[in-house]
Formats: sequence, structure tokens, C-alpha cells
Amino acid sequence: MDEPELDVEACVARVREGDEDAARDLLGHLHPLVVKIVRSHLPRRTSEEDLVQAVFTKVFTRIDQFRGEVPLAHWVSRIAVNTCFNELSRERVRPELRHADLSEAEVEVIQNLATATAELPDDHAFEAREIVAKLLESLSPADRLVITLLHLEGRSVEDIHKVTGWSTPLVKVRAFRARQKMKQGLKALLRESNP
Repeated sequence: MDEPELDVEACVARVREGDEDAARDLLGHLHPLVVKIVRSHLPRRTSEEDLVQAVFTKVFTRIDQFRGEVPLAHWVSRIAVNTCFNELSRERVRPELRHADLSEAEVEVIQNLATATAELPDDHAFEAREIVAKLLESLSPADRLVITLLHLEGRSVEDIHKVTGWSTPLVKVRAFRARQKMKQGLKALLRESNP
């Protein structure tokens, strides 16, 4: 039997009055959304559980600031993205990806890209994903966030504007510059592989 739909407005009102059962219901309702956001923006040195807990701590300590002008899920999404973004900002960003940072299999993929015109064989898909992940890690937190939202999650520029609060032109410019930086990083790896 399906569970009844949660009345979010009533639940928020009860949470504001200190109702712990309502807080548990709201946490259960929002948990999948927050976990999805955290997983897609998880900093390298932060545990998923810690970041999810930090997001919910902010949500419940700021619940009185929620005015209901936007859906609760949007408000929570913004808190989650900003929490992840702040955590990413605390990490030291690696300035560039070097050939020495790659595994042997990843080096093989880079060499294949440098010399072949055909698509990569299917058995190199994992290594190719790892190279993309390493190229993403070399970006600034803001650039990494916009690429993840736009290209890996398939969100629209308007969605990214709503989640981050950045203007639409800023989202587009950041995405363009981030793509250029990733291309430059890949070109540098290709030059190192094929001097």
C-alpha cells in the first residue's frame, strides 16, 4: 500500500512548533533529494553522510526563514548545493592534471585518443570516465559545479540559475570557460602522451 502524500506546508508548520515526529517525516521526505545533490557534488575529502547531515542541520536551524514563496524542495536544494559548494571551496584545488597522475590504463586511453581517430573500445569506458573525473577535479569549485549540473545532470541554464542564484549569463560564461579549461587539460595530456 502506498504511503499518503506528505502535506509539506502542515509538516513545516509542525516542525516550527517543535514537533519531532514532523521533523522525522520531513527528513524522510527530503532525504532522497539531498542525498542525490550531495552525491553529485561530493568533495573528495568529505564523507557523504557528514555532508548530508550538515545540509539537514542548516535546513532545520533555518526552517523559520522558509517563507513558502518557492517549493520547499527548491529551498532545500539551494541549501544543499551551497553547502556542497562551500565545502568544495574549502578544498585545495589542484591547478592542473599531470600525466603522472594517471594510472597505466588511463595513460593507455590518452595514448589511444592521441593516435586513433576511431572511438574508444568499450573496455576503456571506465578509464575514460576516470580521466573526465580527474579533469573535473582540476577545475575550480564553481566551474566543477556548473559542468556537473549542466552536462552530467542535464539541468537547464534556468535550473542552474535557480539552484545557485547566479545570473543566466554568468552560468553560460562559467560553463563555456570550464569546458575550455577541460579541453586545455586534455590537450596537455595528449601532448605529453605524444611528444
